[in-house]
Amino acid sequence: MPPVSTPSPRSDALPYAALLLSLVSLTAGASLAKQLFPLIGPAGATALRLTFAALILSAVFKPWRIRLGGEWRPLALYGVSLGVMNLTFYSSLAYIPLGVAIAVEFTGPLAVAVFTSRRRMDFVWIALAAGGLALLLPLDRAAVALDWRGIVLALCAGVCWAVYILAGKRAGMRHGPAASACGMWIGVLVAAPFGFYQAGAAILSPHVLALGLGVAIVSSAIPYSLEMVALRRLPASTFSILLSAEPAFGALMGLALLGERLAWNQWAAIGAIIAASVGAATSSRFAAK
Repeated sequence: MPPVSTPSPRSDALPYAALLLSLVSLTAGASLAKQLFPLIGPAGATALRLTFAALILSAVFKPWRIRLGGEWRPLALYGVSLGVMNLTFYSSLAYIPLGVAIAVEFTGPLAVAVFTSRRRMDFVWIALAAGGLALLLPLDRAAVALDWRGIVLALCAGVCWAVYILAGKRAGMRHGPAASACGMWIGVLVAAPFGFYQAGAAILSPHVLALGLGVAIVSSAIPYSLEMVALRRLPASTFSILLSAEPAFGALMGLALLGERLAWNQWAAIGAIIAASVGAATSSRFAAK
């Protein structure tokens, strides 16, 4: 009888390490992008990130091989939501800290997880997320007030993230991985006019282009590759639970790289939204058994 092979501790830890590094890279990339704002503004940083990311993904997935036929609508919706999501999220960073923006944006995928399951327990997670958002309101004079424009923009990004998930699933089922590159180019068409209008000729300076390439690699190419490693080895529910830590990583990266210090209510809001995301993912996991 041949010996039964058992996975080594190193192979067991690989997907978790890949996802951890993905979160670090993604949030570090957002911090790097925020440093571009004084040079070309949020829209300019968005346009550069999406353009370079589209070039990188095109080299890998060759989107020109796609045959649209009558299945262009999900792909178009996917690309438009991708462009608007990045544009509104980066714009929100001009007004509120990175960790808070990610937490507010996370309400989008949380809403998708909750409203597609229709279990009573999921209303608890809705209430918990709503409570987290309420903590961001300046109800206490001692609390640090956040700019309402940043909250609204982050909520818009969350809505777009929800649309991106639903449309991206249909586009990916029809066109495969190449849909990500094609959708990215549609996102470029959405963001580029705003980027060039806001940044002007500065967006084409070599220094800015080099920083934009770095943002695209750190925010898109590296996290995307690492997430593919994790997704192939982890159950979807486990992946979702671990991904819920992204707002906390964003807050820590904002503190380390941008000097963004959060008040107690903002940390509590991030914690409540993370707990709601973990709860929704965990409920979905047990319901699927």
